[in-house]
Amino acid sequence: MSETGNRIILDVDTGIDDALAILLAVKSRKLDILGITTVCGNVSLQQATDNTCKILELVGSTSIPVIAGAAGPLTRKSHYEHRVHGQDGLGGALPDPAVSKQADEGFAPEFIVEQAKLYPGELTLIMTAPLTNLALALMKCPELPTLLKEVIFMGGVVRGHGNVTPTAEYNTYADPEAARIVLHAGFEKLTQVGLDVTRQTLLNEEAIGRLTDPVLRDYVAQSTEIYIKRYEEMNGIRACALHDPLAVGVALAPELVGRQSYYVDVETASRLCDGQMVCDFQNRLGEQPNTLVCETVDAEAFLELFINALNS
Repeated sequence: MSETGNRIILDVDTGIDDALAILLAVKSRKLDILGITTVCGNVSLQQATDNTCKILELVGSTSIPVIAGAAGPLTRKSHYEHRVHGQDGLGGALPDPAVSKQADEGFAPEFIVEQAKLYPGELTLIMTAPLTNLALALMKCPELPTLLKEVIFMGGVVRGHGNVTPTAEYNTYADPEAARIVLHAGFEKLTQVGLDVTRQTLLNEEAIGRLTDPVLRDYVAQSTEIYIKRYEEMNGIRACALHDPLAVGVALAPELVGRQSYYVDVETASRLCDGQMVCDFQNRLGEQPNTLVCETVDAEAFLELFINALNS
């Protein structure tokens, strides 16, 4: 239970940075986490669910419900990212397969709708995975946008290059049809946290060394080893980007980012650019803005927030 009553659902495909996002959300003690929903993405649905349970066990928060969702994208084949997150999704950092915590009953999209109806106008969704669960929830409940306080999603890139293809960020590439449904659903407050800002939030070995809990420090160091190596190979910097944790950071401290309202869409029918997020900066399409795009971030302040939360 949080100190503030800020009700959230965290939707994850728990790989390395989703796990860090869960740690931040739990350890901040400022969010009332109604549940964590899982989806196929970086790893299979079962692996993502198991990983989520492992992380909650790691921080002694097994009372938080974990509800499994979609086992694959709406129409496409699954695209796992084992090169980035390792075969188990956590960089091999929690190898013991025995997990006492199990997923709760239910189906993630239905859980999202149920909680939104239970707390109308109070619930924020923080999505750090392909948007399949939310798209399915919208199909079930088209009025969902009127029930939610905010949706914050980590996904897309609007000015820079992609991280899975030259143009596409992973979450939007993995299920672009789902992303398109979400973007066109009519949310009053839909915040996009993309690679343009997350690439500025870097975690290096010096920062990991500042973690005071030896269990958490060892976990973060081990889990990010493969992640840092991959990031260094692709970008020449020995660090890893805190992609998913920044989405949680925006919920915790909205002042960390500068947001601007634009019309945003996702390419779903291209030979080269499927999953590309297209932001109409100059309003050339003449459409009404549908997304708050994060354009700037106070990366230093966010890193301090992240470290201080994990040290609390």
